[in-house]
Amino acid sequence: MVSVAFLVLAIGLVLGFLWTLQEMIVKGKWTYFIFFLVGFLPIYITFLSLTYLNTRSVELVTLFQALKEGIVGIALVVAILFQKSPSDSPFRPQSTDGWMGGFLILGFSYLILPIGEVPFITKAFYFKGILLPGLTYFLGRNTNFEERELSRLFSMIFSVAILAFAVNLLEQFVLQAHLQQFTGYSLYNQKINDIDPSGNFGLTWTFETQAVTKRLASFFSDPLEMASSVLMGFAAGLIWYLTTKKEVQWIYLVIIACSLGSLIFSASRAAFGTFFILLFFVALVFRLYKLIGLGFVMLLVFGGYIVWFASDDFYFFVLDTLTFENSSSVGHLLEWLVALESMVANPLGIGLAMSGNAGSVSEDLRIGGENQFLIYGVQLGWVGMFLYVLALGTGVVLSLRVFYSTDNVYTARLAFVAAVTKVGLFLPLFTANAEMYTYVTWISWWMIGYTVREYSTLKRSQVQGMSR
Repeated sequence: MVSVAFLVLAIGLVLGFLWTLQEMIVKGKWTYFIFFLVGFLPIYITFLSLTYLNTRSVELVTLFQALKEGIVGIALVVAILFQKSPSDSPFRPQSTDGWMGGFLILGFSYLILPIGEVPFITKAFYFKGILLPGLTYFLGRNTNFEERELSRLFSMIFSVAILAFAVNLLEQFVLQAHLQQFTGYSLYNQKINDIDPSGNFGLTWTFETQAVTKRLASFFSDPLEMASSVLMGFAAGLIWYLTTKKEVQWIYLVIIACSLGSLIFSASRAAFGTFFILLFFVALVFRLYKLIGLGFVMLLVFGGYIVWFASDDFYFFVLDTLTFENSSSVGHLLEWLVALESMVANPLGIGLAMSGNAGSVSEDLRIGGENQFLIYGVQLGWVGMFLYVLALGTGVVLSLRVFYSTDNVYTARLAFVAAVTKVGLFLPLFTANAEMYTYVTWISWWMIGYTVREYSTLKRSQVQGMSR
């Protein structure tokens, strides 16, 4: 059965890759790379695990690993070749461009300078993880889609959310086990990433709670990635629900319900906290102040359930989390303190691949690692951390301005999803190396780039209108 699953996925992946190449190279639609990424990145680790389980070929795994970088690289090359003259381009530098560009330049400087204790090749692999989200941002910055293309993109995001929840249901009620226990996940980690199985389910500790209950991940790499990724599906479903006719709104309620269902199956405390932050944020965006009251009531109800009805294990799990007595919470706090101590002692940073949980980071040299902001601060210094924060913050602000200003409903929806997803990732960024979650990270940075382009176009139109 696993072999059939691998064969179907492999054929689908190859055909999807070839179709994308044809659209990009033959027809010059280099922007279509984003469709391949939306289809491939959610199942990335599951597919690689199945590949190694069925073939035992490191070379084939490496080839499939390179597809995501390859498609971005090809898109970049074709975009340059098909670029019109600079005078015809709508590109006008905005604040987010400067902060993102500065962040990438700083990272490249730390790559070529003799800073840090890791070899150059290790730093190069780590820098790739910084560079690619930046490239997807700048490719999005130069993308101009028609409504039907944006509609196709949203349809794919909806499909990911629905399928993720469907697999969760399969895991919980049919398999009664993690999908990863059947895909060769542990074998892949052990042979490819040099990570031995751990935890009571033979995967990693991330797949279980302290009460030794399952935390599901669907086809994502782990429950934390799934929890962060379904936030994008939730945001997309919400904005379509709010901007479509009542007759078809039920479809988007299903997508919202699927996203929230996966959030529950992930048992991620950061994601649950994020849900209430999103309610507050959406209420501010739409000026739906009653929604803030609803969120507060839901929080009170949840608190009442914990105090009067929840099991003792769940009660103390929540209590220990809030008081930082939970071992995981304490671990986060200790990692933050270690990272801050390093940043105070080395304000210019200690070099790439010296912090975080990425595969290229050596455990022996790692300092801190459970806070994306501090991870960049440890490696690139205070300047690097602030450049990242400013790129993130200005991207959200400009996306909101596009949401309020544009007359194009599809662009407004995309701008909303971009802003809400990045705000929704705020807590996960504080508790994990969340930029490793390629699906939600790459796609949301592409969305930010797309909406910044729209902001630049709107701003130029306003200037031209005033000059007439």
